[in-house]
Amino acid sequence: MKQGTLLAAIDLGSNSFRLEIGRYEHGQIQRIEYLKETVRQGSGFDENRNLSQESMVRGWECLARFAERIAGFHKSQVRAVATQTLREAKNREAFIKRGRDILGFPIEIISGSEEARLIYQGVSQLLPTDNKRRLVIDIGGRSTELVLGQNLQAHVTGSYRVGSVAWSMKYFPDGAMTEQAFAKAEIAAKAVLEEAIEQYPRSQWDTAYGSSGTVGAVADVLQAEGWPAGEVSLEGLNWLIKQLVRAGHVDHVRFLGLKEDRRAVIGGGASVLRALMVLLDIDTLHVAQGALRQGVLFEMVERDDHATDVRDISIQRLAQKFTIDPTQSQRVSRVALQLFQKLIQNSVVENHLVQRLKRKLSWAATMHEIGFAISHSDYHKHGAYILENADLLGFSMQELQRLGLLVLGHRGKLRKLDADFEEAEFVKMLFALRMAVILCHARKNPDQTGLEVGCNDKGKVFTLEADADWIENYPQSVHLLRQEVIAWQKTPWTFAFTQAIRVKQPA
Repeated sequence: MKQGTLLAAIDLGSNSFRLEIGRYEHGQIQRIEYLKETVRQGSGFDENRNLSQESMVRGWECLARFAERIAGFHKSQVRAVATQTLREAKNREAFIKRGRDILGFPIEIISGSEEARLIYQGVSQLLPTDNKRRLVIDIGGRSTELVLGQNLQAHVTGSYRVGSVAWSMKYFPDGAMTEQAFAKAEIAAKAVLEEAIEQYPRSQWDTAYGSSGTVGAVADVLQAEGWPAGEVSLEGLNWLIKQLVRAGHVDHVRFLGLKEDRRAVIGGGASVLRALMVLLDIDTLHVAQGALRQGVLFEMVERDDHATDVRDISIQRLAQKFTIDPTQSQRVSRVALQLFQKLIQNSVVENHLVQRLKRKLSWAATMHEIGFAISHSDYHKHGAYILENADLLGFSMQELQRLGLLVLGHRGKLRKLDADFEEAEFVKMLFALRMAVILCHARKNPDQTGLEVGCNDKGKVFTLEADADWIENYPQSVHLLRQEVIAWQKTPWTFAFTQAIRVKQPA
């Protein structure tokens, strides 16, 4: 990545939307600007788990303001991620689609484990390098993430459906702050978080850190009231809860360090925090400077280098786990990439996008036989299911769905494939993968001498010409290719497989 490159990370949280802009300089990211808006999208669910129109509008209006700030940024300079609220929302696609149009950049929904990993990345990048084992806690609006790690490496990640917004709505719905309400909220939080005791025992970490909203808000209040700066002790938290009960109602809460946007969710956040500190035997929680958005920024830098892209590592680990034939997967990947390069050579696609598409195609080719671990019958369907439901670090939910779609579509009927055949680049990836699988069907390096592949974007036509010798030498491949011609007839695209006509030169 070039020195001085501007990067923007957008965190679409349940309580707040955040925009962090930084400049990459000598391996570090220097903050340029930080914007935060309290959207409280997590409080906008109806009884069917759909986001209300009002909550979606609040989100879109915020994204419009963010869009104005990052106007002129290149696609490779911006990454927007959404967390628990949009993971839960049944109508998330409606919000994402319009949000993407407003923002001008894709919006990715990330899994809870991926959110936890990115949080740890953001926290650890801003901590001194040491060998201490770290526990990182992030209490969000509708979920809480826990991570065990050391230096820059996260070892154990988890996400739990408990958060400040959700708990405030459920246990403090009218704003009343009573001992009974706090007791019920804490008991309920412990019930959700109980399994964390085995995953994050006191013996597995040396120092505990709290990231982002709730921990920061509690720490600010405690510091303003004379408690040590930069930390939350269990003693201090108990004192705070007593003061909240004494106030009696959220409207009567008066703390110098409490920001107005945190007032309505302080009860739920404090009850969840206490449940965690008690369950995990945390006496003191140190306030971390980094958070999800910083993790996203550093991840953008790492993705620029294949050697450090965690997605490549995740694919390799999954391939090993399911004992995928490495020779065949590499063979299919190599051929698919060669074909794809020929298909796009006349397309107007920026080089950086071409490289991204090639990586995705390579992952799909590597994974195309993963379904064999379940059954050789309909293995492409099994493979798609595995990928769409795998918790692969580094991948968004949309990336896994797209990867699964390529694996599903690498063989079999195309007419039932739920894909957008108007997206030319995706269709070319799909065609290249299907061709590679056919040409490599004998599980040996295919003879591509005498083959010429092409693509007419305007006419939506793929072509493959083979000379007479090739057609004569590889009858099974010819049969499969002719079947492929029929398969593409059920789509808006056409595949023409023909014998090349060679004009004889005069003697």
